[in-house]
Amino acid sequence: MHNLLQDIPLKPIKRDSWLHLPRIVQALELVQDLIVICLCIGLFSFMVLQIGTMFLSLIPPIQFHTVMADILSLLILVELFRLLIIYLQEQRVSIGVAVEVSIVSVLRETIVRGVLETTFTQVLAACVFLVVLGGLMVLRVWLPPTFEGIDPEQEVSRRYKKNLAQPETSILNSHS
Repeated sequence: MHNLLQDIPLKPIKRDSWLHLPRIVQALELVQDLIVICLCIGLFSFMVLQIGTMFLSLIPPIQFHTVMADILSLLILVELFRLLIIYLQEQRVSIGVAVEVSIVSVLRETIVRGVLETTFTQVLAACVFLVVLGGLMVLRVWLPPTFEGIDPEQEVSRRYKKNLAQPETSILNSHS
């Protein structure tokens, strides 16, 4: 009796036939892209306002501390904008750009606060954080790219579907 159950070919249930999963996923990706586009527009508008504020801070008496903070803030916003553009183009978050944004943010905070006014533990923590981020940048160069036309998830899915199809064809061939 146990052997009879093993000989019955099992057909995989197609759940996407009644859910239309590809269409749902495509709609969700479209909504996600629209959200990122809105973020890009908002970030670009904020950058324009930041440039206006920066030019107003150049009116004498010039406060070097404020001007440096504005310039570094603008650089962070530009990098974030670039991160969003890369996401729209490649549908992925660029680790390199994210690490660069983090490095510039830490440096901005250190410069704006002033190293002399910052406690030793905060400076030490910032240094350790920068070393780790620098290590990620170096490590990223040696890691093979995963997004040059090869999607690891699709590759695994293709193998899984291939393995599901092989037992079914071998059962059909054995019955012939």
